[in-house]
Amino acid sequence: MTLTPLSYKDAGVDIDAGDALVERIKPLAKRTMRDGVLAGIGGFGALFEVPKRYKEPVLVSGTDGVGTKLKLAFEWNMHDTVGVDLVAMSVNDVLVQGAEPLFFLDYFACGKLDVETAAAVIGGIARGCELSGCALIGGETAEMPGMYPAGEYDLAGFAVGAVEKSKILTGAGVQPGDVVLGLASSGVHSNGFSLVRKCVERAGAGLPATLDGQPFRQAVMAPTRLYVKSVLAALAQHPVKALAHITGGGLLENIPRVLPEGMSARLTKGSWPRTELFAWLQSTAGIDDQEMNRTFNNGIGMVVVVDAASAAATAQTLRDGGETVYQIGSIAPRGAGAAVTVA
Repeated sequence: MTLTPLSYKDAGVDIDAGDALVERIKPLAKRTMRDGVLAGIGGFGALFEVPKRYKEPVLVSGTDGVGTKLKLAFEWNMHDTVGVDLVAMSVNDVLVQGAEPLFFLDYFACGKLDVETAAAVIGGIARGCELSGCALIGGETAEMPGMYPAGEYDLAGFAVGAVEKSKILTGAGVQPGDVVLGLASSGVHSNGFSLVRKCVERAGAGLPATLDGQPFRQAVMAPTRLYVKSVLAALAQHPVKALAHITGGGLLENIPRVLPEGMSARLTKGSWPRTELFAWLQSTAGIDDQEMNRTFNNGIGMVVVVDAASAAATAQTLRDGGETVYQIGSIAPRGAGAAVTVA
C-alpha cells in the first residue's frame, strides 16, 4: 500500500506563514534597538552586553502575561494594544527595584497562525518596548494545532533590567511622615479582567456607549501605562524610597510589599479622582470600596514613596515626564491596624 505523503502543513503547522511573520516583525524590532544589543531577532539566542556606564550592575528580571483580558481581545477583535500590556506588566515590575529595563522577549502561541493578528499583537509589543526604552531582541512564535480554540492565542513576556547595586530600591528607608504619591493609571490595565468580563456579561445590552470620553470598548481595553521613562527621571533626581506597581491585589496588597515591617500606608479617600470606568465597574459588580481597592488599581497604577521635603519636587519631575500625579497619603506606624487603609 502506498501512503499519501503528509507534510507539516497538512498537520496544521504553516512554516511559510511563520517566515512571513518574522519578515513583518523585523522592522518593528529594529526600531527598539538600543545600546547593549549585540545580536537580535533571527538567531538561536539574543546577545546583550550590559552598558559600560554601570559600575556594579545587578540584573533584575520579570515575567508576566496579559491574563483574561485576552478573551475580550478575541471577542472584540482588538489585538493591537495587548502587546503593550504584555511589555508594561514586566517592565513596570522591574522598575520597582529601581532598574532600567534593557531588553524584552515574548512568547506568542496559537493553534493556527494568522499573520495579520500576530503582526498586530507583536506590533504592540514593539511599541511598548519603544515607549519603555528597552530592546525587543527575541521571542518565540509557536503554532500548535489542537492546543487552542480557533482565533485564540496566548502571550507571555520576559524583561531584564539593570540597576547599580548601591541604588537598588528595597523600601528599607521608608518611615513615618513619608509621603505617598500616586501616578494615574490609564484604566484597568491588565488585572481584574475576570470580574470585568462578568460585568460586561451582566450589563448585556445595557453597556454604556462611552466612558471617560472614549468608546466603551476602547476605555476597557486601554493598554497598561508604561511608567519607565518618567520614573527613571525621578529616580535620577530625587531620593525616592520605594515604588509599588499596582497590579493583582490592587492598592491594598501591593503597597505592603515595599513597606518595612511595622509601617503602614494611610491613603486619603477622594485624594485622586474617580473615573467613570471604575464607577461603572463598582456599580455593575455591586461591590464595596474595600473589594474595589483589592481587585483593581482603581485609578492609581504606580505608587511612589518619598520624604515630605522631596515630595513636591518629585511630583513635578514626574509631571514633566507626562504623569498625572496625586498626593494620596502618608506613611505611619502600623500598630495593630492594616498595612494599607483608605479613609
